[in-house]
Formats: sequence, C-alpha cells, structure tokens
Amino acid sequence: MSDIKVKQELDARGMSCPLPILKTKKAIDGLAKGEILKMTATDPGSVADMDSWSKRTGHKIVEQSQTDGEFTFFIKKQ
Repeated sequence: MSDIKVKQELDARGMSCPLPILKTKKAIDGLAKGEILKMTATDPGSVADMDSWSKRTGHKIVEQSQTDGEFTFFIKKQ
C-alpha cells in the first residue's frame, strides 16, 4: 500500500465513536513530533471524525484509504 514509515499501529476495528478518536489521541500523545501512527477502524463515522480531529489538533493525516469496510489513517504528529 504505502511506504510510509510507521512508528506505531492502532487497531480500532470494532469500536464505535468516540473510542477510535480517544485511542488515537492517547497513541499520538505517546509519539514524538514527526512520527507516524497508523490507525485502522471499521466505524464509517471515523472518516469525518478523524478529519475533524485532525483539523482541531493540527496533527496531519498524510494518507487514508478504505478497503472492505476498513478505514486506515496515517497520522503524523505535529
């Protein structure tokens, strides 16, 4: 898929809002500036939620994709 260097992966599959966002925040808090978190969710609302969260926090979604009901986000800590 991508050759982005991921520092940490977060599996939020099967979780509903707001858990994917809460767990993403906790994971991002543990990373250093510039590191990448890969988060995978199955909640369709996660697309809008992650976009909103990214704009609010300043962390950048460098790539996102959707495959077979799974939504994957690569988030760079700012």
